[in-house]
Amino acid sequence: MTERKPLTLGADQKRLREQRALALERLATPTPPPDAPPTPSTPSRDKRAPSVGERPSPPRMQRQPPDARPPRAWQVGAGSPRPTAAQPPAGQPPASPLGGRVLRSDAPGSGPVRVSASAVASAAEGTRLNKRMAELGICSRREGDAWIDKGWVTVNGEVAVMGMVVQATDRIEVSEAAKGQQKHLVTILLNKPMGFVSGQAEDGHQPAISLINPRSHWPEDGSRIRFANHQLQGLAPAGRLDIDSVGLLVLTQDGRVARQLIGEDSEVDKEYLVRVTYATPDGDVATDVQAAFPAERLALLRHGLSLDGEPLKPAQVDWQNPEQLRFVLNQGKKRQIRRMCEQVGLKVVGLKRIRMGRVTLGNLPVGQWRYLGAHERF
Repeated sequence: MTERKPLTLGADQKRLREQRALALERLATPTPPPDAPPTPSTPSRDKRAPSVGERPSPPRMQRQPPDARPPRAWQVGAGSPRPTAAQPPAGQPPASPLGGRVLRSDAPGSGPVRVSASAVASAAEGTRLNKRMAELGICSRREGDAWIDKGWVTVNGEVAVMGMVVQATDRIEVSEAAKGQQKHLVTILLNKPMGFVSGQAEDGHQPAISLINPRSHWPEDGSRIRFANHQLQGLAPAGRLDIDSVGLLVLTQDGRVARQLIGEDSEVDKEYLVRVTYATPDGDVATDVQAAFPAERLALLRHGLSLDGEPLKPAQVDWQNPEQLRFVLNQGKKRQIRRMCEQVGLKVVGLKRIRMGRVTLGNLPVGQWRYLGAHERF
């Protein structure tokens, strides 16, 4: 066999290999520029030099600390909270599309801040929605809460939320479902007999509502409404009438009627016929009481008396006949007429309510009832 000679590199090949090795060495340990800060002794993994022919990888995003992140605004309303894109001005909460409560938490990692509706109402300027609806005569506060819960109420075109506060300029609307429900609410006029209590049964006495049944429905009722048992649900007296008093008692399912008759700002007057006796040193005067009763005491009945530490509003008090007074009041304290008479020496022996606002008892028989007609208003 022919002996092979060892391969030898030419001068050009040796020079090329040396240049390549030097280039690789420089790439592995790059020399920093004169004005650059010194590099740490332990090289970072991200600062590894790419090999020849390798593309450099893009720089990694640096993660910001929690304090450096912008706060997110949360909407408090129906449904789960969602971050909104719009950021509120510094120091102010974001606006809510529902006009309700919108709060933001600046603490890192905390969720939406929720507060009670009463705290919001006391802190904000305005009126709670259910109260505002009652003030406008739309419904009672209780009805308003029920409608809001069912989504039947909108404020400025947006569905309302429970406990929200509204301004006088806000537009409040209710759905047709709410209006339809309200149309079926009834108001009943009863000529209450003596011995029945106005509200809940007490001391063995029957409540007046027990008289509301088909048998005691006045045959001459012209309302053309048919009695149904569901009409007794939520039926409550709008104004008390003592157990010893008789006459017109209003029972209603409609919160608007109740507010109109017995609300804090009610101005509906009530008319009573009151039979009295007068206590004198010589005994009680039961006949021709008008002649024995001093005129200055009659003036006190009209204005000047106080009950429960509060002055009474002026009242109309006149003689209907020598033994009977006619009272017209626009407030309704407990046993007010009886207590007023006691202060001037009179004793009430009979009391009958004959009118509430523009609605009169008329010729409705004792113990019978009728519906409030669609044309009648208090």
